[in-house]
Order: sequence, then structure tokens, then C-alpha cells
Amino acid sequence: MPDDREQPKVGTIETATVDGVGWLTFSNPARHNALGVSMLTALPKALAAFEADPEVGVLVIRGAGDRAFVSGADISEFGERRTSPEARAEYDAIGHEAHDAWEAFSKPIIAMIMGYCIGGGLNTALQADIRIAADNAQFAIPAGRLGLGYGMEGVQRLMNVIGPSWAAEVLFSARRFSAEEGLRMGLVNRVVPIASLEESVTDLAKTIAANAPLTLRAAKAAIREVQKDREEQDRARVAQLVDACFRSEDYLEGQKAFMEKRAPRFVGR
Repeated sequence: MPDDREQPKVGTIETATVDGVGWLTFSNPARHNALGVSMLTALPKALAAFEADPEVGVLVIRGAGDRAFVSGADISEFGERRTSPEARAEYDAIGHEAHDAWEAFSKPIIAMIMGYCIGGGLNTALQADIRIAADNAQFAIPAGRLGLGYGMEGVQRLMNVIGPSWAAEVLFSARRFSAEEGLRMGLVNRVVPIASLEESVTDLAKTIAANAPLTLRAAKAAIREVQKDREEQDRARVAQLVDACFRSEDYLEGQKAFMEKRAPRFVGR
């Protein structure tokens, strides 16, 4: 009888870097890119590599193919991974490691969304700073139809983006929302035809990647902190990041490039 440990993993995370843009692809096409444990386990290492790479100015996250961003957690694993208290604790620990990796990532993130963006897929898209959707995108959190409890971290992340009333409808109804509905509720920044999605995202990503890395880092940190309760905000850290911008070589380069009417050449220090 074959050893289960030698069986191929279901789903992978693929990474690439092109012209200053990191690309992270959730690849499990047979299951609409559902997030399996192997993918969640690989995620922190992939994010850490992009974080450490000075050539990466912005990260784009996407799903393989054109039918799904991420269709949710891999429900086929629930019987083994999310039933007994011990298994749930192990699964939750893997999820917390992935969450911590997203929180530690300091560079801008764009979610390129086409097709299904459901449950854990929507939660993943909410880790991005900017979400661009194709006109075929569908959004939902179907926990109410699965009998799952939805934790406060996920609810808070959703509310920070779309507010409590829309969050209530998303969670209470468990229905699917169209790309246009996602745009109206503020879930996505814009909706574009599926044929032009990658071009639109690539153009935006390159524009961001060309900007000063220290400024981007400070701006992202400030956006994160102002979403917290005032007593929990780390204003000192944001002030330090802002001060680092003014003391950087890039600040001098930005002024020089402006006076010389040319594109700046930022180096991240």
C-alpha cells in the first residue's frame, strides 16, 4: 500500500518576477484553485522571498486559468482537517501562519480577480491593498451554507473594506455577488473586461513599482494603522518610516529628477 506522504500535493503556489513586479499564482485548476493545506503551508515562504527581494516593488496575486481566483478552502480536506478539535487546531495554526505572513508583507499587493472569489478566496483577496476584477468575477462567503463559524479577524477585514451593512449581507445571505455588485459595495477598485484584466493589472503594477519603495512602505503602514482603533495604532512606527523617506537617497533623487524633467531612478534607500 503506498505511503500517503509520498502522494503528490494537491495545488501549488507558483512565483515569478518580471520588471519589478512579483507574481504569485494559486494553482489548483481542477478544483478552481481551492486553497489546500499544501498551498497554505507554502504561502509564508513565498511571501518572505518576495519581501526580501529588492527587485520586487509590488506583488500581484492571482489564480491559475480564467475560471477562478480562489474558490475557497479545499472542502475535500475538511473531513480530515477540520472536524476533530485536534485537527481543527492544526489547521487553524497553519492558517494563522499564513495570516501572519500577509501581515508582515510590507510591499503593495494587487489582487487580479477573475471568476470565482469565494470564501477563503475572498479572504485572500482582502489581504491585497488593491483589487481589480474581471467582469466575470463572483464573490461570496458561503459559511452560512456550510455551518462554519466565521472568525472575527475575517469579519473585521471584510468590514474594513465594505462596512458593516454590506458585510452583514455578504455573511448573512451567503449568496454570490457579481463583479458590478462588488464594485458598488467597494469590494473592488474597478471592473474591467476579462480580456484586458492582465494588461490593466500589469500597467498599474509597473506604475507602482516605479515609485519610491520607502514611500510605498510608509504609505502602506499608515493605511494599515489608521484602520485600527486609535489606542492600538503604532503612530511612532509610521513616523519613523516617513522620516526615513526624507533622509533617503531616493528623496534627493526625486527632487533632482523633477528638476531635470526625467523619470526618477529609485534604489530603495
